Amino acid sequence: MRALVQRVNRGSVTIDGSLYSQIGKGIVILLGVKNGDTEEDAKYLAKKCANLRIFDDENRRMNLSVKDINGEALVVSQFTLYGDTRYGNRPDFTQASKPEEAEILYNKFVEYLKQEMGEDKVKTGVFKAMMIVEIINDGPVTLLVESKEKNQK
Repeated sequence: MRALVQRVNRGSVTIDGSLYSQIGKGIVILLGVKNGDTEEDAKYLAKKCANLRIFDDENRRMNLSVKDINGEALVVSQFTLYGDTRYGNRPDFTQASKPEEAEILYNKFVEYLKQEMGEDKVKTGVFKAMMIVEIINDGPVTLLVESKEKNQK
């Protein structure tokens, strides 16, 4: 499972011309699910994202998490994070999980993130929908976080 985490001043999702969800200061998480990912990956990654120390403290050092600043999170499904571009010019998405399986793990990730941050602090897009995602990056600060890293340390 892969999360592209961006520190933001605000973010929103618009679907069919209507605002669906929005957040203020916090993080936007573009979430990709890979073949073979499990609920344990979703739990690990949600905890990791909620506790990343990417916000400035009083000394302008990145020492605070989104939870520490009472920020919000916007989670958007993004299967293209597993697009393989090593060969040719057309991405290969065979590593991305099938939609039926990915949606289950996407929802589990959101559930675990809500447990970490609070129900009212987490907003989402709509799985498989065509969305306009507005991201007003702060910094910019953008990190790629992967669940499989838990086995490497």
